[in-house]
Amino acid sequence: MSVILGNEDNFNELVTKNITVVDFFATWCGPCKMLGPVLEEIASERSEVKIVKIDVDQNPNLSKTYGIMSVPTMILFKDGKPVATKNGYMPKELIYSWIEENK
Repeated sequence: MSVILGNEDNFNELVTKNITVVDFFATWCGPCKMLGPVLEEIASERSEVKIVKIDVDQNPNLSKTYGIMSVPTMILFKDGKPVATKNGYMPKELIYSWIEENK
């Protein structure tokens, strides 16, 4: 599966089933640019995990709803409910561990 670019219109539909990692990012953010390829790898390696990217500048209501104060911020959703949050860049191995801890 590839990374999905989400928005305020399709967000709820994207996070309703299974495990979804939502990456709140900004195009001008250096750590966000570093995290992007890592999330692409995870999306291609783990078909049971959906990766959704939300541009905070284009989706301010979602950013407000989830209290996004810095980017990148990743929120792990399980069946539509947020269960865990991580801020900043993380290497792939730590993201995998975080996902496993919160399945």
